[in-house]
Amino acid sequence: MSFDRRDFLKASAGAAGAVSLGTLSGCASTATVGGAMPKIVVVGAGFGGATFTRYMKLWTPGVEITVIEPNAQFVSCPTSNEVLAGLSQMQDITRPYDNIKKIADRWVADTVVAIDPDKRTVKTAGGQTFAYDRLILAGGIEILFDKVEGYDAEAQKTVMHAWKAGPQTATLRKQLEAMPDGGVFVMSVPRAPYRCPPGPYERACLVSFYFKQAKPRSKVIVLDGNEDIASKKGLFLAAWKKHYGYGTDKSMIDYRPNNMPRSVNARTMMVGTEFDDVKGDVINVVPPMRAAEICGMAGVRDASNGTWCTIDFTTFESKVVPNVHVLGDSTLTNFPKSGSVANNTAKMCAYGLSEIFAGRQPDPAPVVTNTCYSASTNSTAFHVATVYRWDAKTKSMVPPKNANGVSKEESELELAYMRSWKENVLNDTLAL
Repeated sequence: MSFDRRDFLKASAGAAGAVSLGTLSGCASTATVGGAMPKIVVVGAGFGGATFTRYMKLWTPGVEITVIEPNAQFVSCPTSNEVLAGLSQMQDITRPYDNIKKIADRWVADTVVAIDPDKRTVKTAGGQTFAYDRLILAGGIEILFDKVEGYDAEAQKTVMHAWKAGPQTATLRKQLEAMPDGGVFVMSVPRAPYRCPPGPYERACLVSFYFKQAKPRSKVIVLDGNEDIASKKGLFLAAWKKHYGYGTDKSMIDYRPNNMPRSVNARTMMVGTEFDDVKGDVINVVPPMRAAEICGMAGVRDASNGTWCTIDFTTFESKVVPNVHVLGDSTLTNFPKSGSVANNTAKMCAYGLSEIFAGRQPDPAPVVTNTCYSASTNSTAFHVATVYRWDAKTKSMVPPKNANGVSKEESELELAYMRSWKENVLNDTLAL
């Protein structure tokens, strides 16, 4: 039995890494653009960019791929909240780029500073210019500090968002460790859409777990810019009540909806909302966000007042700039902005381009999957899983009417699944 690309995408969506990739080499085709092999520039090597590079070269080895990535190592945002709780270390969410570097034709450790979609060129801070036939933008998100008064460069030295896993994650962990017992951790949730919808509520769980063990008189104040818990509401509320006394006068979590931070004072450690000022011993404000800065350079931020990027779901090509494809968090879709979606849609983009380069049409009825786990304690977790299918009538990707891919309750088994999922998706993304 053999797999074609569509079969593989369906299989890999359910279990990343479960299918042997060696059997798929026959899918490769000889691709030409004006008699030459297509040149692809990939900007960003996160879950989207790295996955795309791997599968594009797997399915169409003849293409020439240049990857531009400033970071020396891959650091996973999924499960980074466990570092804040002391359940994991930074090395547990860090992986090397070694194998992706070998797969790419050229690896450029630099930052993109300019994109010319008319000339089809990309320029880096180091002064190099790269021409492309197709440009893949996988830069994630841009955090809008200017939307929160006082969140300037000086404030950013002490007020962490930690919404891009890396040094900020480690710094926020140290701040929590240094906080006195009885102290207050003030954290915020930006208005949707934002990267990882359940992430802030998981953060509230895991920081509370740490406090329960090490600083039992401490509290977590959650300032949510949304009207209500934006993801897995029933599961998070159940966990908060069961483990952290939510709903009682001994609750470790003080949840405040409709409380978007308007200002930050790093000197007084105060977060201002339209209702009041909230003081914390550690403050963790996550500002609003939009499509990555490179999307602005390419002119593909065309939706929601220039915030996100609209795309063609068969190839993830921008609807406003030809030959530019946008992956992951930067797109305007009804998918969660998650590592799982970035990994899955990167394969779809690679498949679509491999079909185009071979002179065929991509599948007109795409399918996108998302799986997202959240830990509630050091031993329990829960998940949501959704399959989005193309609806020709509405010309949109729609989830099933009776979605049932949500855990009934937290469990230790779900945590084991979460650990396995993390390893599988990282191995799949980075060819480990």
